[in-house]
Amino acid sequence: MSRIIREADLAEVTEIMHIMDAAKGIMRQSGNMHQWGDGYPSEAVITADIERNSGFVIEDNNEIVGYFAFLQSPEPTYAKIYEGEWIDDLQPYHVVHRIASYPDVHGIFSSIMDFCFSHDTNIRIDTHRDNKIMQHNILKHDFTYCGIIYLQSGDARLAYQKIYNGLETEISL
Repeated sequence: MSRIIREADLAEVTEIMHIMDAAKGIMRQSGNMHQWGDGYPSEAVITADIERNSGFVIEDNNEIVGYFAFLQSPEPTYAKIYEGEWIDDLQPYHVVHRIASYPDVHGIFSSIMDFCFSHDTNIRIDTHRDNKIMQHNILKHDFTYCGIIYLQSGDARLAYQKIYNGLETEISL
């Protein structure tokens, strides 16, 4: 398999929306009934990501199988965090939003994290309380739970941060 990550093109918005619909199906099947409702993310949101050079597609063998947004700080909804604190609230960071893929595609989160940490060492991400799959992936990739942020809609999200120092620790016997 040949997997690449590249900037999305406006001509691909319809295809990306199919991926978003598939991701919503995964969420609903796993018990996450409330995240990404009411038409979110819309074509306008995805188009805005792409126009800001922050929308990315994941391709397997020249077929688009996933999407995510990789945005430079600041993220307005991260300005205030509740019931915790950011690991580092002074340095610039990137945010990963709108991760989506088809259900039969595996390793997407790892591929996205490899890409993101090759561009910045300070990454923040948030997810819905009911999104157990995303929480599992976030913690599996050594993010630290930092607290709760609130979206502009008032909805709460669990917030995480990881600052990658470039060193993987191993225990040798």
